[in-house]
Amino acid sequence: MYHYTDFDTDFVRTRVAQFRAQVERRIDGSLTEDEFKPLRLMNGLYLQLHAYMLRVAIPYGTLNSRQMRQLAMIAERWDKGYGHFTTRQNVQYNWPELRDVPDMLDALADVGMHAIQTSGNTIRNVTADHFAGAAADEVADPRPVAELLRQWSTDHPEFQFLPRKFKIAVTGAKADRAVIRAHDIGIQIVQDAAGEIGYRIIVGGGLGRTPMVGKVVRDFLPRADLLPYAEAIVSVYNLLGRRDNKYKARIKITVHENGLETIRDLVETRFAEVRPHFSGVDQDMLAGIEAQFAPPSFRTAATDGYEAARKADPIFRSWTDTNLAAHRAPGYAIVSVSLKKHGQTPGDATAEQMRVLADLAERYGHDELRISHEQNVILPHVHKSDLPSIHAALRQADLATANIGLISDIIACPGMDYCALATARSIPVAQQIATRFDEMKLEHDIGPLKIKISGCINACGHHHVGHIGILGLDRAGVENYQITLGGDGTETTVLGERAGPGFAYDEILPAIERLIAAYLDLREDAAETFLETYRRLGAEPFKAALYPAEETANAA
Repeated sequence: MYHYTDFDTDFVRTRVAQFRAQVERRIDGSLTEDEFKPLRLMNGLYLQLHAYMLRVAIPYGTLNSRQMRQLAMIAERWDKGYGHFTTRQNVQYNWPELRDVPDMLDALADVGMHAIQTSGNTIRNVTADHFAGAAADEVADPRPVAELLRQWSTDHPEFQFLPRKFKIAVTGAKADRAVIRAHDIGIQIVQDAAGEIGYRIIVGGGLGRTPMVGKVVRDFLPRADLLPYAEAIVSVYNLLGRRDNKYKARIKITVHENGLETIRDLVETRFAEVRPHFSGVDQDMLAGIEAQFAPPSFRTAATDGYEAARKADPIFRSWTDTNLAAHRAPGYAIVSVSLKKHGQTPGDATAEQMRVLADLAERYGHDELRISHEQNVILPHVHKSDLPSIHAALRQADLATANIGLISDIIACPGMDYCALATARSIPVAQQIATRFDEMKLEHDIGPLKIKISGCINACGHHHVGHIGILGLDRAGVENYQITLGGDGTETTVLGERAGPGFAYDEILPAIERLIAAYLDLREDAAETFLETYRRLGAEPFKAALYPAEETANAA
């Protein structure tokens, strides 16, 4: 993984020192909250419902055991003993005292981490496929590209005050595990007919108030053109993007209002202007970065113990069936560690759990960890012979829930329990759904199903691309939950369709139960997933299950 240079270190330390002085001025009253707000946002500090929140960048979701242990230490020393992992592969601390934040940032800098550009109208933390460098279906590791983009975008003089926040995601695989079509810029590493590596560039995706699926602006971009082309896209957006209405300021609206062809022409014109200024230094930088992402030295060993453990232990077998993915190296597996134990807050990990994960990565996982946009932690390189030992350690740490990709593996934003923007609770809804289907012992029979919950229209829980999406809104001071159906955040991205009127807080769980019961009755066989059944039959039979009184009235 990437290691900070002296320049990186000096840059981050300077920013921390600047912010320390700004915090001191806020505390002594020299700065008002309005004056302080843009300064704190540049350093990832939000003011939420009850306290400040510090959002820490985990670039492209990659960190090592030393960094994870430092996150644990920060959680214990300056917060309430836990961290919350987010859909942008960040970690959030929800309860820091303002006076402690500079010390937290210094502690992050000690291990090559920061909170720069995790907020504000700038280019945010670049995300990537959480199986990067390990996946069996990968064309190329996307993390060097993501790191190049991080270096290019950090403190970029032209792009610090964009019309609105700007998000980039990168994948190097055929399967999209980074939701690239729901980003301002999505980048997929591809090969042309001659085997040449390049990029498919997608623009104008995004969720929130007006969700849109991104559109391909370049089907194949040569490797050497990536940075100047990205520069051209953001330059065009910076000029055209609306600053008169923040709800229409994202690039998705810019593309929609101007049309893809117009945007493509403007980008190509700007690209022709800026391309000569890129002399190849960026490609030299990329080559140096790629050298730091060389694959680990995979070992060769028998996997007999793994197979024997699967046969002997049904709990272990269940966990391996759900929480493992295919690795590119023989004898290895990718382990997804669920942060979605039934009834717990999705994405939360205690300091002690973070230390356990760090220890496992160091001992068994080539010292690598990943954070997924689905709010879980990944051990990307694990030899199968070590899986029984890993599972035993995870069970002891309360981290061995066998539910990756199942109904209780729910994405949920913090909602009204924390966020000042939220209009409804998300966490309790996720907890109730997970607990209920665990009690019913149905989730393995239900099979792959993605539920995503947002506590407001901003869609931080990605509900638009959930197979079942839940959006919490405020209706005359009462929580009301809308359901969307058929969303998909993979390479076949589609936005979910709103099912109908919303449900009260105490009605949402029974509604989901009716929906799942209908699916189990409607599917052709146990192999047909919820999404496949929905696509085969359409929305009507599911709407009938959600609104039985309405069906009865129509029949009468």
